[in-house]
Amino acid sequence: MLSYILRRLLLIPPTLFGILLLNFTIVQLAPGGPVEQMIARLQAESETPGGTAAEAQAGYRGAEGIDPKLVKEIEHQFGFDKPPLKRFELMIGNYLRFDLGESYFRGERVASLIRRKLPTSLALALAATVIAYSVSIPLGIAKAVRDGSRFDLVTSLAVVFAYAVPSYLFAVLMIEFLAGGSYLQVFPLRGLVSEGWASLSWWRKPLDLAWHLVLPVTALVAGSFARPTLLTKNAFVEEIGKQYVVTARAKGLTPRRVLYGHVFRNAILVVAVGFPATFMRMLFVGTLLIEIMFSLDGMGLLGFESVVTRDYPVVFGSLYIFTLVGLLVNVATDVAMTAIDPRIDFAGRVA
Repeated sequence: MLSYILRRLLLIPPTLFGILLLNFTIVQLAPGGPVEQMIARLQAESETPGGTAAEAQAGYRGAEGIDPKLVKEIEHQFGFDKPPLKRFELMIGNYLRFDLGESYFRGERVASLIRRKLPTSLALALAATVIAYSVSIPLGIAKAVRDGSRFDLVTSLAVVFAYAVPSYLFAVLMIEFLAGGSYLQVFPLRGLVSEGWASLSWWRKPLDLAWHLVLPVTALVAGSFARPTLLTKNAFVEEIGKQYVVTARAKGLTPRRVLYGHVFRNAILVVAVGFPATFMRMLFVGTLLIEIMFSLDGMGLLGFESVVTRDYPVVFGSLYIFTLVGLLVNVATDVAMTAIDPRIDFAGRVA
């Protein structure tokens, strides 16, 4: 097992390098980089009425456009006066020291931005994942016990339908009906806490936070039941059909004792192993549109704004941290599997 873990850990650097290289190459081919963004801003400022001071500061010369010297200064400011290969080399060198650089347009270190925005996304993703599994596991077990029944068919249709509808559409419906759209104003539309949250009593603060999380978490959870529910059902159906279950029933054990005393500990392994992957998927992908729609100041909204403004240090810094965490979580998941079930032996696999 130790050799397997070492092999997996040694694969992390080249995998991370390949992901960063691929994304860096794609970005170089995309039009409208940070230099163009800054030039467009300066041109917009200089064309506003009464913009004489801005024109003088920006080096704008009427119909001639931006002063070439100023363009060179902007390129030097963003590091685009160096060839792409040199920029990538410098970026990798900084990342090896966990120096994520500074945002182009926010005037703040990328590491500081991530530390400030990450708790919101973590709270949203963790709450959604826990709720999804809290419902999916009992529902999957009930479906396995009643496999082929009307209950199994109806719940399968409902789960698949919820999975097919995008989370942002659920968000739109809830905003329309429950957040002051055209009907009721039950839940807040924006933000994670109310104004004056700091002055609330200690017991009202978590209630206020939960109140603001109801709609975004519900929208995020709505389409997340299908995978763990069907995974739970299939795992239990497979275990229920094995010989040891037949033997346990023949000994006179009650169906409940057989299910939770024998089947559960074997079938739940597959489901439990999927929890970290589901959480990471919620954190990296699922929260993006939800944070944008509900104006939650988290990593999803930060990533979206950074891509729009071509704030590359934030884009690549977030990608680096999230990819590294995701790869480490995969290794930790394998270790947890062997701890839960010693019959699993990754060391026996040929690399």
